[in-house]
Amino acid sequence: MKTTPVPIEYAAAESAPRTSAARRMIATIARILLGLPLVVFGLNGFLNFIPPPKTPLPEGAMAFLGALVNSGYMMQLIGATHLVVGLLLLVNRYVPLALVIFAPFIVNSIAFHLFLEPSGLPMAAVFLVLELYLAWHYRAAFRPLFVAKLPA
Repeated sequence: MKTTPVPIEYAAAESAPRTSAARRMIATIARILLGLPLVVFGLNGFLNFIPPPKTPLPEGAMAFLGALVNSGYMMQLIGATHLVVGLLLLVNRYVPLALVIFAPFIVNSIAFHLFLEPSGLPMAAVFLVLELYLAWHYRAAFRPLFVAKLPA
């Protein structure tokens, strides 16, 4: 039986590491677990169907949220951003862009719950873990961002 030689391009592609089916499945689950609540929270920003918590928020948290509401635009902007990011994650389009857009919200959410309202910290940590996992999964898309100096 005669075998034909494999061109170098194909040999390199075959030896390159591939994402396993299990890793792709985990990434899909993480995308859905992050995207679905963002769509719900984004829609809630416009439709207000989630009732407010029964326990009062600490004074600092109320002052912060009051400032966001009194700005006249920030809550709508946050809701729209959550909705768009959630939809992008659910339809699996522009996922790295969605992760970059959502990163400042995660940072603020962790800080808000660390300093102003600690009871929501576990949920914020879940969102952080999902964001970090997806960022790691799509890390190749972020490599160009970490170039110290571009050629002229």
